[in-house]
Amino acid sequence: MAKRRVERNSDIFRLTEERIVNVVTDGQLINRQQKPCRTSEKVARLSIIDKYRLLVCKEGHKKTKEKDGLTTTGQGPRACAGGVAAPPSRAGGRALSLAQLPAGADVVRVCVRFLGDKLSARTSTTAGAASGTLGGASSAGTRHHHHRKHRSRSTPRYADAEKPKKKRLLSGGSTSLVSIPNAIKLSMLNSGLMSLEENGVKSTIPDKPIDLKNYTKLCDLRRKFPVLYRVEFQTACKVETHSCRHATKAANKEKNQNQKCIPYDYNRVVLEPLDDMPDSDYVNASYVDSLLKPNAYIVTQGPTENTVTDFWRMVWQEKASCIVMLTKTFDFIKVMCMQYWPASKEKNETHGGISISVLHEEELANFHIRTFRLVKKEEGSDVEEERRLLQFHYTEWHSHTCPFSNAVLEFRRRVRAVVGTHQSARQGGPMVVHCNDGGGRSGVYLAVDANLELAEEEDCFDVFGYLKKLRQSRKGLIETLDQYKFVYDTLEEFVVCGASWFPVKELSQRLKQKSMKNPITKMNEYQREYQQICKQTPRYTIGDCAGGHRGDNREKNRDVLIVPPDNSRPYLTSFQGNNFTDYINAVFVDGYTKPREYIVTEWPLKHTCGEFWSLVYDYECAAVVVLCVPPNNTQNFPSFWPEGRHSKKYGPVFTIDHISHNHYTNIKTWVFRINKKIVSLTELMAGVKAPPKTVQLFQLGCWPMGHKVPTSTNSLVELMNMVERWRQRTDYGPVVVVSPDGRSRCGVYCAANACIEQVIQHGEVDIFQAVKTVRRHRPQLVENMTEYKYCYDLVLHYVLHYLNKDMKEKK
Repeated sequence: MAKRRVERNSDIFRLTEERIVNVVTDGQLINRQQKPCRTSEKVARLSIIDKYRLLVCKEGHKKTKEKDGLTTTGQGPRACAGGVAAPPSRAGGRALSLAQLPAGADVVRVCVRFLGDKLSARTSTTAGAASGTLGGASSAGTRHHHHRKHRSRSTPRYADAEKPKKKRLLSGGSTSLVSIPNAIKLSMLNSGLMSLEENGVKSTIPDKPIDLKNYTKLCDLRRKFPVLYRVEFQTACKVETHSCRHATKAANKEKNQNQKCIPYDYNRVVLEPLDDMPDSDYVNASYVDSLLKPNAYIVTQGPTENTVTDFWRMVWQEKASCIVMLTKTFDFIKVMCMQYWPASKEKNETHGGISISVLHEEELANFHIRTFRLVKKEEGSDVEEERRLLQFHYTEWHSHTCPFSNAVLEFRRRVRAVVGTHQSARQGGPMVVHCNDGGGRSGVYLAVDANLELAEEEDCFDVFGYLKKLRQSRKGLIETLDQYKFVYDTLEEFVVCGASWFPVKELSQRLKQKSMKNPITKMNEYQREYQQICKQTPRYTIGDCAGGHRGDNREKNRDVLIVPPDNSRPYLTSFQGNNFTDYINAVFVDGYTKPREYIVTEWPLKHTCGEFWSLVYDYECAAVVVLCVPPNNTQNFPSFWPEGRHSKKYGPVFTIDHISHNHYTNIKTWVFRINKKIVSLTELMAGVKAPPKTVQLFQLGCWPMGHKVPTSTNSLVELMNMVERWRQRTDYGPVVVVSPDGRSRCGVYCAANACIEQVIQHGEVDIFQAVKTVRRHRPQLVENMTEYKYCYDLVLHYVLHYLNKDMKEKK
């Protein structure tokens, strides 16, 4: 028999020479033919044990001196014929009996279970050099010790022969994992050392609703051990399914967008059948309970050309309280849902005898709110019944992605505020919720809405319990693990941030309260809010910002640490030559009423002025706002617009013509015409035209370099108003906001503008959420407490000096 030796070196187990391959059969270890051990097999087998040992150490279990030799039990000595050595216990040398090994078990699994049983006695695995001969020593009654010339650090100073250890046999001990502390068990589960089917794993799933005061701790645990999400999600998805006989009929299959998202027979919405039309009672829609109310929702797929009439029949028949639409009509080069309402207010559409018209539409950055007028004539008479119906259309939730939590919470708040006040006896039915197929996104919204409704009544959440209810109500609701995580994150944001908005009439009083320090935390409300914003600001990796870190783009950044993420930066489309790329250090920022309303960028470098004007031209920007006045004739801040009345060329393509200018106190304005020259041979052959475009540039003169806030708040507010009036005269294109470094000043401008729009549109103030929104794609915006506090001061100044005048002008 070949020798088997285990050496200890730098906390890594390493096998040398050969090994004996063993399999567990009928509770006995049976020796098989020797064969060489591959290095990958050594690592795969032994690193698991080593990982577990490190996990034990990490949780606070003290290291003790390791014993030399491997221990097994059987009919005699430690070295057992036909067996494999088991790790000894430091708490007394108890060894694993061969009879304990379950049939067909994996050797590594047995080791992990064995270690688990020993952990309660504060033990850990060790391995030393095996002495004695395997097989031949089985007849001997005692074990001979061989002294080595060199002693390893883990070997005790005195030989084992001086203090012989007593053999202690395990009498049929359990191999369960109950004795392992929860933290160790979760670490094993998270690192893959324990499968999801092991004993004790199911105990991590909450079996009752979680109080709001304990919810953040629950989320912290899941962030530390993300495998818990998968445990819950996979467990909930194993609920008993029901029959779908009607949905799978040949005549109804073509009415389903996705065969994986179809209604169960027991809770499907049954339409009133039409004469001489078989199966006209079918629509792909299901009743779903909330946590407080039965049949609170109807989840359905987005209407298609074949099913739009059935959709409106269902809305009328069920007396829907509102429609919640969670998809775009067109997304990822695919039609997700047909536009089932008229394209303009002047047009009417009729489906199934129901006339639909649009009375009002309100556009916000992430969603639209439309008011429909429905009219239906009663059969056999000229009497018409009229209803008003609200549609809440979330427009920024792309397929197979998750939106921003604060935007979904704001959307849900708008839905609940309107639905609660507009429900009536003849229109108090369920809320109709749909995405493209009535699956994942609809399930996410229902989970958020139902749990928030439960929290308002009982101060608790039941995320896992409601996921099981959703899965029993309809196939495909919350279809991915990421969507399930998003539900947890959104509810946590609700608990942590709470309601941060307040009526504008309370603004002065709220600012006084926010400036008062908390005697316990020694922080005022401004500091607490800004600290919370910093905690929730996303962090981007170099991989997220790969475009700006490319070799040919790196020199276009003033600071390599301030680079835009690729999924939220503007890509330049104007061809300027083979040496130019699509990159500019700029990032989109959402406003209050429009997505991507602002483009934040840094002062152009000498070799990036062409890219700057390409940005303005390609995205049809209405205005450029410059929030600084750098020193004249400095190479670090070159002028990027014509200083006199003459035209000037920037890059090989763009020529800027001066049209007019006006200078006011602390504010200067210029109107420019941007001319583009076609230099691409492909575009020339295709006859592509490049019409000139007009833009107005505004420069604020009262924000000196090095100052955190401007010297005149009134001038900044007046500048905002001038920009807004100019945009009203144009097509409301984006606004390019320029600061010296692309991080300071710009966030204040964007956040304060969004808050002013909220004041005008809804009479509310929510600077906390406005700053969170601004920092989504560039975490350095609003980079200190001074700028955050100044956002409040700007809004207060606007409310006190401009609000009433602007409201009169709008009326």
